[in-house]
Amino acid sequence: MAEQNADNSEPFAHESAQGADFPPEKSQGAPSADDRVSAANREAFGLIGLRQGAGGDRTRGTRARRAGRASGARPETTVKILDRGWAAPLVVGPLDAPARPGGELAVVQAAAAAGLPAVVSAFAERSLAELASAADVPPWLRTYAFRDRDTARHLIARAEDAGVGALLLALGDRSRVRARRVAAPADLGVRGPFDDVRTLLRDRADRADVVWLRAATALPLLVAGVDDAPDARRALDAGADGVVVTALDALPEVAEAVAGRCPVLLSGGVRRGADVLAAIASGADAVFAGRPVLDGLRAGGRAGVSEALDGLVGEFADAMAFTATATVTDIGPEVIRTGPRRADRLPDRLPDRLPDRLPDRLPDRPPGRAARPLRKSELHASVSDPVLDTMTFLNEITSRYPEAISFAPGRPYDGFFDSEQIFGHLRRYLDHLAEQGSSPRQVRTAMYQYGPTAGQIREIIADSLRADENIDVPAESIVVTVGAQEAMLLVLRALISGPDDVLLVSSPCYVGITGAARLLDVAVTPVDERDDGFSCADLEAAIRSERARGRRPRAFYVVPDHSNPSGATLGPRARSELLELAGRHGILVLEDSPYRLVSPGPRHPALKSMDQGHTVVHIGSFSKTVFPGARVGFVVADQPVVDDSGRTGLLADELAKIKSMVTVNTSSLSQAAVAGALLAADGRVSELNTAAAAYYGDAMAATLRELDRHLPAKRRAALGVHWNEPTGGFFLTLRVPFRTDNAALIRSAQDFGVIWTPMSYFHPGGGGPHGIRLSTSYLTPAQITEGTARLARFIEAQSGH
Repeated sequence: MAEQNADNSEPFAHESAQGADFPPEKSQGAPSADDRVSAANREAFGLIGLRQGAGGDRTRGTRARRAGRASGARPETTVKILDRGWAAPLVVGPLDAPARPGGELAVVQAAAAAGLPAVVSAFAERSLAELASAADVPPWLRTYAFRDRDTARHLIARAEDAGVGALLLALGDRSRVRARRVAAPADLGVRGPFDDVRTLLRDRADRADVVWLRAATALPLLVAGVDDAPDARRALDAGADGVVVTALDALPEVAEAVAGRCPVLLSGGVRRGADVLAAIASGADAVFAGRPVLDGLRAGGRAGVSEALDGLVGEFADAMAFTATATVTDIGPEVIRTGPRRADRLPDRLPDRLPDRLPDRLPDRPPGRAARPLRKSELHASVSDPVLDTMTFLNEITSRYPEAISFAPGRPYDGFFDSEQIFGHLRRYLDHLAEQGSSPRQVRTAMYQYGPTAGQIREIIADSLRADENIDVPAESIVVTVGAQEAMLLVLRALISGPDDVLLVSSPCYVGITGAARLLDVAVTPVDERDDGFSCADLEAAIRSERARGRRPRAFYVVPDHSNPSGATLGPRARSELLELAGRHGILVLEDSPYRLVSPGPRHPALKSMDQGHTVVHIGSFSKTVFPGARVGFVVADQPVVDDSGRTGLLADELAKIKSMVTVNTSSLSQAAVAGALLAADGRVSELNTAAAAYYGDAMAATLRELDRHLPAKRRAALGVHWNEPTGGFFLTLRVPFRTDNAALIRSAQDFGVIWTPMSYFHPGGGGPHGIRLSTSYLTPAQITEGTARLARFIEAQSGH
């Protein structure tokens, strides 16, 4: 069949396709979406060329391959995907409509002999047990969104018993599934025959089916029909262990979005070994081989499939040899070159009749033609980072289940605030300026102009720090920022000067610092907390390890008081040890402690108040202590900085320079409102927040009390559930015996009416698969009582007890 002809043999359809089965001998009717996607991929492959690598062999063919096998010089085509080794990055099939009797068994056996997985259908003519027992490499099962969940459960049980290697589910419309008549498939547990298998399927397979399937089996689950990075992230959020992309052009952005968290596979248009290499170089981990397998099966049964696979793997090895890539992991985007696309050279539709005379010069772009849209893969990698998507996903869950009680938002309770207070704060600051000798014109300028980049209320903040925190620093060492988040960005930009510089973070970690690091391409090394909290011994080991790798640890970020997300607090001894360690190793400590002054009871000394060697950069925020809408934070950076001429300044001066190129200044109105509140309290923010601290303390105590009531000690010991008991702050953490991924969160919101945050969001190095973060700050006592009851019911149900 010519390459430009219709091709329905690819495993999955584009966009809303439920999945395309192998076609009859000839396609009929207008080209389907599957045809168009496959044709687009074929065109894209045709425009891709390979760059010859240093030492690349242009002459390698069948004889050269044989010689390479004998000499041991053949490139290594093996890969490991879904924790299994394969002979090459190829998945065989799927075989949904046999091209000849016994075709399924022939394909499975030929694939296994080649060291590759084959995909069989839920409507296969032979049982999964029979097909799996005939192969050393476990086959994969292509499943569907069945109308009857019992049918799906029966199929999954058969698949698990047979040792199937993975499940594939394609999202979209069932009309894209090929109509076919089958007898009663043994693995479905339903009576047949069926004139059209589509009568067993739901109209559409959607994200809810992925979530359900993920909860129903521990088998690896791949989701097909992925078109772009948001699709891929949604599939992962729903519980997928891998994604299948239909368009070659989308591979780079999808691969960037998943960032190695799962395999990415391409379906559609693969015919040659060079196509396989081009797909890998574009971001795929493997590809589906559809048409070559079908052609081989039709031509020679099992032997024909074996010959087709041997040829495809051999061509792939030839392409690797040409590009001088010794292993599959060596294949990167630099090995391919792409010519201009046909769509860029021709108009969408040629006119019926060309004009008699063409103009002397054609315009660069047809009038009215839109510019090429930006591709997400061309943007900075941070925009596809999962860290930046966590809050979006939580907001999506909250809006989808408005009746659920949410322990997710860590924002302050706003019931303490009176709108009229803002005007009082502003008036108090204006009066202060006048009392300090400012003329009416100077006061007006202070309010209506940008003001100094480093901030115009630094003296007031310095006075407050002395009064409340025993932090005695000059006002010149303070930079007023747009919230603590900007402070983090400025500090990281100033401290991290090269690719070998590293930021260490206590993990689990507040996502703001890891997100800022991602925006700046800063390498982050997590230092995992133990069950009893952060350990200086672990930090020192991480510092030594980074230096052994030739990297330079620059700073360590920590929330020492009632941390977000764990709720842990550093004790006095650990604080002293941390400062001593930082001084000894020449690193800075980034102290971010927004919950100190809104927590009841005595406080340990702030790290900055203990700092005798200028090793602590203190990051502060008034979002929790004054009001969030002000968006005012600050950074204390009193570290001396010496320039090449020997002159000494402060790190704060360098931060102000960077800020002048970012936000220019912090809103004068916001600074005035915060300053007025500080002046009214004589700088003692802790006294300003006496009522708020009591409220948050009561909320934490109520949550712990209700958890203990619904899950008493004996019961939680039997379930394997435990939690910490923070003495302040907004957060506590639970450990449960099941995976607390996004699929579990959706079930919790949908079936039990309670929302929480997975702890995996806060582990930059991976971790927290069984952790739940609860935020208690924004809930009423009644909501806490009902919410903990719902949470306990969810934990009981999810634990299977």
